[in-house]
Amino acid sequence: MTGRAGGAGSRPRAVITGIGVVAPSGIGADAHWKCVLAGQNRIAPITLFDPERYPSRLAGEVADFDALHYADSRQLVQTDRWTHLGFAAARLALADAGLPETADDPYGYAVTLASSSGGNLFGQRELQRLWRGPARTVGAYQSIAWFYAASVGQLSIRHQFKGPCGVLAAESAGGLDSLAHAVRMVRRGTPVVLAGGTECPLSPYALTCQLRGGLLSTCPEPTLAYRPFDVAASGYVPGEGGAVFVVEDLDHARARGVRGYAEVAGWGASHDARHTDRRAAGDPVQYARAMRLALDRAGVRPAEVDVFFPDALGVARYDRSEAEALWAVFGTRPPPVTTQKPLIGRAHQGGAALDVATALLSLRHGVLPPTAGLDRPAPGCELDFVRESGPRRVDVALVGARGFDGFNSAVVVRRGPA
Repeated sequence: MTGRAGGAGSRPRAVITGIGVVAPSGIGADAHWKCVLAGQNRIAPITLFDPERYPSRLAGEVADFDALHYADSRQLVQTDRWTHLGFAAARLALADAGLPETADDPYGYAVTLASSSGGNLFGQRELQRLWRGPARTVGAYQSIAWFYAASVGQLSIRHQFKGPCGVLAAESAGGLDSLAHAVRMVRRGTPVVLAGGTECPLSPYALTCQLRGGLLSTCPEPTLAYRPFDVAASGYVPGEGGAVFVVEDLDHARARGVRGYAEVAGWGASHDARHTDRRAAGDPVQYARAMRLALDRAGVRPAEVDVFFPDALGVARYDRSEAEALWAVFGTRPPPVTTQKPLIGRAHQGGAALDVATALLSLRHGVLPPTAGLDRPAPGCELDFVRESGPRRVDVALVGARGFDGFNSAVVVRRGPA
């Protein structure tokens, strides 16, 4: 079998050869996998700032994270915690793929990450200094540390990756869009691309913005606060972290003697063309369209999908519309459904990337982790949820994500060639 779809002379195939996870579930793919298999809840009271005055006080935070293990002090001073998490995830992904941190051919390496809310903690600190401090100034790095493209720029500088770089901004859906864009880069001749994303939506300003949307859970109990598809669903709990991947040309990986996790076989995106407000529920027609596009491009029939990782917002009307989209694509027999977001929070585009990491590990180990936060499915959400982990053949996974204000994305990952 060649590394090109359809045989010699056709377009290159893209495989994921490295995973870097930095999340409440742990630092590193192994720690994350053990956490989700065991169903360990990592949601707890916010510690990055004092949340006492806010109705929502819980989050999934990355515990025991020392950014100095992954970047030097000069780089850390110039950047936000969101980028610090990206430094760590990128280093872990490159090490997992067996690639050097500095490329021998810098033009053969690129970075395309998703971004959602930017550098919240850095921006919060600087704006407070502007309005409260006697000097009425902000630091020199304010203009670059909060910016959506900061992590992409900083990673390309740190690793000297000089291929085509870019940032995708589509809230949670961006974590999947980045993988689609990485495959396009591979097909256009860039053999190695960093994709995925990290997030840190935890600052007073960021929490206020999320509360304004009316979708956050205000339940004070960590194990009960985030319950997608359940009769007790009351909204989502924010989380930080995410995952970064090495997406590589199959021929390039084979030349290095590397076994990939899976092939990024297909993707699809659509838009609802309407705002997210307190009445919106997401358009199941457009979400289903994104799923169908992903399956069609992968050449995968619905019956061949072994598992679906949902967006799982935890808001009753959104959960029902996600179930409707699944039934529209798969008919009366949708694939098994599993989500681990109730253990770690919803990290926006970082959460979608983390779902892909979980899907890849499921393919690698032949195990599906159990669905978290679900006791009794709500009316309209009676799907085939994975209740217990156990060995099973997993060849094809479909991951879905919906971003606020109407973004829909889906990605198919398939067990790759040997």
